[in-house]
Amino acid sequence: MMTGEKYKESAVLKFEGREVELPVVVGTEGDKALDIKQLRASTGLVTIDPGFVNTASCCSQITYIDGDRGILRYRGIPIEELVKKSTFVDVAYLLVHGTLPTEQERLDFSCMLNLNSMIHEDMRHFFDHFPQGAHPMHILSTMINAMAAFYPNVDVNTTASNIEQSCARVISIVRTIAAFAYKKSIGEPIVYPRHDLSYCANFLNMMFDSPVQPYHISAETVRLLNVLFILHADHEQNCSTSAVRAIGSAQVNLYATISAGTSALSGPLHGGANQAVIEQLRMIHADGDIEKFIKMAKDKNNPFRLMGFGHRVYKAYDPRAAIIRKECENYLSRIGSNDPLLNVARRIEEIALNDSYFVDRCLYPNVDFYTGILYRAMGIPENMFTVMFALARLPGWVAHWKEMIGDETKIVRPRQLYVGRTLQEVGEELEGRASTFLL
Repeated sequence: MMTGEKYKESAVLKFEGREVELPVVVGTEGDKALDIKQLRASTGLVTIDPGFVNTASCCSQITYIDGDRGILRYRGIPIEELVKKSTFVDVAYLLVHGTLPTEQERLDFSCMLNLNSMIHEDMRHFFDHFPQGAHPMHILSTMINAMAAFYPNVDVNTTASNIEQSCARVISIVRTIAAFAYKKSIGEPIVYPRHDLSYCANFLNMMFDSPVQPYHISAETVRLLNVLFILHADHEQNCSTSAVRAIGSAQVNLYATISAGTSALSGPLHGGANQAVIEQLRMIHADGDIEKFIKMAKDKNNPFRLMGFGHRVYKAYDPRAAIIRKECENYLSRIGSNDPLLNVARRIEEIALNDSYFVDRCLYPNVDFYTGILYRAMGIPENMFTVMFALARLPGWVAHWKEMIGDETKIVRPRQLYVGRTLQEVGEELEGRASTFLL
């Protein structure tokens, strides 16, 4: 794959009377980066960048983000076009294979997803040993990791012949595990996947069908789930994707690697943010004084923060949030729902977008702000919100894993700057303990 091209420009670092030339690498969209691979060898220096906010850990052809202009593209295609013209299966194929599928490729990929949708029957019994009320996200990550025992030969050394099947299996089978985890959490019998349903329709049926109340599959709900999954399918080097690349660089089994990404996604600052938004909106609605919480968010001495506002990358309106906001309002209007949390969210956004505190700091609604409200309207329970995020992100994780192993990436091993005690500082303590050890 392309790893970026050396630009005709370079930067010069002056240190201890020496000058070191650092090449500039340019991406296909004109973004530039300093190549510091030889920095330590040339100068003895390393860089410090907590949270890697200014460090590109890799070159990638998968996703492009321009946070200043609110742009998100998968393989060069704007996200706005994909949600209009493609299904989630189309986008999964695009991310993993690099291009949108032809009609035959779509049929073949769908068939592969269908054939690999069943979990090993022995794994079904694992669900019986999770405690009642266990969070579906914890069940999900555990079960994905267990797949490494049932499908062991899926690593960098053994995937040449079956990588397509392995990628399809993890995208399809994790959907089944997620639905089973939900059924386990509410004490209902599991529902197996059906060969005659599409990817998203199958998931909804496994979630909500029951022997005593058959589930009616709504075409509009299926469409919305496709939209939500497409919007969450990838977002370049976020926490969970970086975890997948880091774990995968050690040549770990694909399923164990995806389990690591799932665990990274489970925290409230990443995938769990959509559930946290709903909880906060409910709290604000119960209080009734929206302006009070706006003031709290602006008070630097108050730890309160508005969930679902601001983003590490986007300094303009999150393009995914704009799409979800519109879909949310249209869907709730169509089904005649007057969710009070949507009214609270609208009012918070209205105040924030007209307040210089939020505008000057580029604190706009992100993808999590309206996602939970839409999922609620679709009947998805709150403890499944993060699981939905994980299902959507599977193609992105798989694509980055596949790209990473194709690049023959070295094992990830960041440097650090030690700031602990010196040997001299602990010398007396060590000397005093030496005689104790001899007793």
